[in-house]
Amino acid sequence: MTGTGLSPAHAAVNGLSIGVLMLDTHFRRLPGDVGNGRTWSFPVQFRVVRGADPAAIVHGSPEEFLQPFIAAALDLVACGVRGITTSCGFLALLQKELAAALPVPVATSSLLQAPLIEAMLPAGRQVGILTFAAEALTARHLSAVGARPDTPVMGLPPDSLFRQVYGNRGGVSDPARLEEEVVAAAQALVERHPDVGAILCECTNLPPHAAAIAAATGRPVFDIIGFIDWFARGIAPPRFGDA
Repeated sequence: MTGTGLSPAHAAVNGLSIGVLMLDTHFRRLPGDVGNGRTWSFPVQFRVVRGADPAAIVHGSPEEFLQPFIAAALDLVACGVRGITTSCGFLALLQKELAAALPVPVATSSLLQAPLIEAMLPAGRQVGILTFAAEALTARHLSAVGARPDTPVMGLPPDSLFRQVYGNRGGVSDPARLEEEVVAAAQALVERHPDVGAILCECTNLPPHAAAIAAATGRPVFDIIGFIDWFARGIAPPRFGDA
């Protein structure tokens, strides 16, 4: 039985574990992005929350979209998913409310990993956050996930192609240029904060570049994809044969 009171056999779709609440965007999502179906090693379902575009969520008030997010999530649950995530790390602000409103576990944001990552690091090391927009990532977001308020944060420049494309403002996606910008921001993070022992990617468009970030900085890199792989494994643990 799932938390909905319905057995998986009676759901609209079977064999699902994760549902993804998508922002209302119109850009190319690379393999490795949360919104590219080829990213996932297990079946997922997507629902777009209309009107919830990047500007409204990152620079606006996500709370204004709480009810549409709840409705979309309930539709995914009725379809058969057993856990919910989202396509924007800034939705950490809705973690508590969505978890309270839904009958299945919710992992709104990669940022939820911050306390765990920091607990794993050697003495004198801390986690650093690489984000879409540093000016928009506030103490409220950090508090919502239990991260320290002085956690180092580095964002992509406002005039970057990354911000232009993934901010839904247009522009032609150029994976090589996007990766150059992301790597430069990650390098700036560790240069400014040498005690950063691991990098946490807030933005769900960053995972396609995680390997390049790790190679350039020499730090472990955590993102939404690894987080949801772990989340899904807990929801539907694999079966192993006899030893």
